[in-house]
Amino acid sequence: MLIFATSDKGGTGRSVTSCNLAYRHALQGKNACYLDFDFGSPTAGAIFDLPNALAGVAGGGLHSYLIDGETEPREINVWAASQREALRARPAGAGELVLLPGDRGRGEFSSGPGIVERCTELLLRLSEEYDLVLVDLSAGRSYATEIVLEATAVAAIPARWIVFHRWTRQHIIAASNLVQGPQGILDTGEQKGHVRADLVENIRFVRTAVLDPSAPEQAGLRPEQLAWLDVCNRRLQELASRSGVGQAKLLGEVPLDPVLQWQEQLLSNDDVWLYRTANDRTVNALEELAKKIVDESAWEGL
Repeated sequence: MLIFATSDKGGTGRSVTSCNLAYRHALQGKNACYLDFDFGSPTAGAIFDLPNALAGVAGGGLHSYLIDGETEPREINVWAASQREALRARPAGAGELVLLPGDRGRGEFSSGPGIVERCTELLLRLSEEYDLVLVDLSAGRSYATEIVLEATAVAAIPARWIVFHRWTRQHIIAASNLVQGPQGILDTGEQKGHVRADLVENIRFVRTAVLDPSAPEQAGLRPEQLAWLDVCNRRLQELASRSGVGQAKLLGEVPLDPVLQWQEQLLSNDDVWLYRTANDRTVNALEELAKKIVDESAWEGL
């Protein structure tokens, strides 16, 4: 399954959540491939703890392939290349986990016939080789979004979209505008040859850094604070519903977690059970979301 991950604002946790979803998918025994299409800042390698690809690679990355026409972009086996102990060896029963990084020091670029053609070929090939192909796009109305919309329209490649946003007024409005606003995903997709109604059916939202007042870690909040948070949450629910980002289009949510906020890393089971730095609620949410994004029934009737 081919999934594009996007957001309208920075700081949504799009990249770190997407990396965790690819990681969890691999732990579930499926083959996962992660493409860093955040061309202006290809730093997914830092989340996977890859010392030679922290900010992209020195050459042979996605920039070299798409712009320069090199034969194949570099693929990094995360299990073999990561310097993090929890990732150094592929766990028993786990599937492949591969990163296709961007090139270090190279920025955004616009679409063109050769670029779109190479992107199309790459997405088709990877979709056949991996159970999950997760493409992390630059935030907002980016060139990367235009390129993949054109590529998937040209070859009629089935794809789904996850729009990440934090649970705040600004982020709800921004996420809605990215999809439905002028020159948003729907407008641009239609211009590139997509059927608008089909795109609508294949776009879902994921809320990140969601604070749950009833969670054990919020036990220190005063009654007045809990009451205020409840009022805020109801107002956000109403705004999300009016903006087309409500429950009907919600694929899942990820709780606020200090490790994700401060360290932006993959959450291993050791982080929960051994080191006790991450919350089990967060890992459970990522586990469930990793299953839902590839489950056909989870996308039907939302």
